Amino acid sequence: MNKAFEDFLAWTCANEWGSEETQKKTLNNGVTLSIWDSGVLEVSPPKPGKKDIVLSCAVHGNETAPIEICRDIINDIITEKQTVIHRTLFLIANPASINKGERFVEENMNRLFSGAHSNGKAHNKERERAAKIEQYVKRFYETSPEGERERLHYDLHTAIRDSKREKFAVYPFTHGKPYNKHQLQFLLACGVDTVLLNQAPTTTFSYFSVNEFNAHAFTVELGKVRPFGENDRSKFAAAEQTLRRLISEDSLDFGSFEPNKHFIFKEAQTINRMNEDFELNFADDVANFTSFDKGDLLARDGDENLYAQHDGEHIIFPNAKVALGQRALLTVVRVPTESLELE
Repeated sequence: MNKAFEDFLAWTCANEWGSEETQKKTLNNGVTLSIWDSGVLEVSPPKPGKKDIVLSCAVHGNETAPIEICRDIINDIITEKQTVIHRTLFLIANPASINKGERFVEENMNRLFSGAHSNGKAHNKERERAAKIEQYVKRFYETSPEGERERLHYDLHTAIRDSKREKFAVYPFTHGKPYNKHQLQFLLACGVDTVLLNQAPTTTFSYFSVNEFNAHAFTVELGKVRPFGENDRSKFAAAEQTLRRLISEDSLDFGSFEPNKHFIFKEAQTINRMNEDFELNFADDVANFTSFDKGDLLARDGDENLYAQHDGEHIIFPNAKVALGQRALLTVVRVPTESLELE
């Protein structure tokens, strides 16, 4: 492994909560690498293209496949095996949770963006890190070259449990703006044919980039959580190849848009855990996208029973152990791709 990258990784992990000390290096091909903080690497080609790209991983530190993908892309940039023509910001969001091998240290970082890090609970390191990450994204987008530019952000994850649809993406709330066909095609090229449409603002990292910077941004779930070294990288090959093309090619042509290749779902219910006495009415090994029918009991929250409201209501992200007030279950229903307002 290239020593420069070994140094980057060692510095990232040793300074797991951040050490704002900019380090710069220009490669033989003219690409400039700037480390802004632990796990924060800006890659700037000598003549940047028209895209400003954020690739983030490790918002949850045990989701290792996206970390491995970003690691290998960064290593190939440093060794000049990977061409880069667009400014790209790599964000390894939570090095401390990587070191622990756990989802988070104190609090779920993906509930702490859009200022949520400053609301409610007492200060902790994950809140401090989320606030810093917001500023790094702001700095990256707002220091880009002049002229019309496209802002992109793909926040890469893997899910806690198996899924009947292994790869899927969450399309943040657009505030009434049309959905983007090219972005749906990009996701499909990554092997992601299933998309969930958020129906309201959230405190996720991807929504922050959409709302604050008008970026095309997505939470991309690439499979199931596994330890380092146990990921079947062949299952992630399409995603990695497409991300590599994204940073190295002027534009990506996916041909004509075919609605029938995309499986679109919208939120039906968000069930939050409001009581200590909370349980889901299905086994822990029930997969994401398992379907229930109207009237099926989904969960009990204290004295309240919570039921499916539609036939064909699919469960996503069930987790009965979340903190009080946080989402314990999302349910979705399918909508025809042709019914969306697309641009």
